[in-house]
This record gives sequence, C-alpha cells and structure tokens, in this order.
Amino acid sequence: MIHDLGELGRVGRALNEALELFEGERRRLEELHGPAPYGDSSAGSPMQTMHGIGELSRGVQDALKYLALGAGYIAFGLDKRADHAVSMARRTPVGVPSGVDRMKRPLGEGTVRGLEMIRDLDDFFSDDIGLAVEVALSAPEATYPPSDWSVYHRERPS
Repeated sequence: MIHDLGELGRVGRALNEALELFEGERRRLEELHGPAPYGDSSAGSPMQTMHGIGELSRGVQDALKYLALGAGYIAFGLDKRADHAVSMARRTPVGVPSGVDRMKRPLGEGTVRGLEMIRDLDDFFSDDIGLAVEVALSAPEATYPPSDWSVYHRERPS
C-alpha cells in the first residue's frame, strides 16, 4: 500500500496537539482532585473523571506511536511493516471518546478542543469516530459506569 507521508504528518501533528491538550487537562484535574482520587466510583466522580482523561490520553498516545512507527518504516522502505503500523494507527483509539463517558460535566476546554481535533480526523480512522465524539460531547452528564448495571446490559446494543 502506498502511504502519503504528508497526510500522515498532518494527522500526527493533530494527534500530538490533542494529546498535549488532554495531558494539560489531566494536570489541571490532578490539581483539583489529586492524582489518584479514591472512593466514590460513580459516573462523573473525581475517580472516574481522572480515569476518563487517562483513557483519552493513552488512546491518542498509542495511535500517535503507531503513526510514527509507520512513518519511520516508510522512510526505511519497509513497506510491509509500514502497512501494519499505519493500519494499527487507523484503528479507533481505545478510550477515545469513551473516556469522556466517565467524566464530570462541564468538560474542560482542553478536553473539548482535543476531542474536536480527533473528530476532525474522522476520515483517517477506520470507524466513525466523528459521530462517537459528537455523541460524547453532547451528553449532559457522565454516563459510565451506570448506576444500574441490569438496565445497562438490557439497553446496550449488541
């Protein structure tokens, strides 16, 4: 497969900026709640909010690593390895945007801006991440974990 290094660079710069925004939010939330709040594990609690911002950061960081690896393999002329790395980078990052489901509303400016940047990369990722980000951003409150697991399992799409 032929890869466009210019396109990969554009995506990589956007992912890096989104990661910096998420990490800035993580630091802000740590100052507010401490690095590892414990206790209340309900949706939107400090514990879940910190867990959610961590999921966002790790998901974007993993996608960025695969993208950089793919670009390096392309530069080395290792096409088969490049194909695999770029295909891994194109997978919707784990925890993005689902980490937001854990987070207290209103979301911080950095979280919103980072998610908007990810949404704008919808054509790069293999799944419809744009729609998932819109749904996450429009939720008026944290939705995960549910307060009633039996209802959650009954209503959850298969």
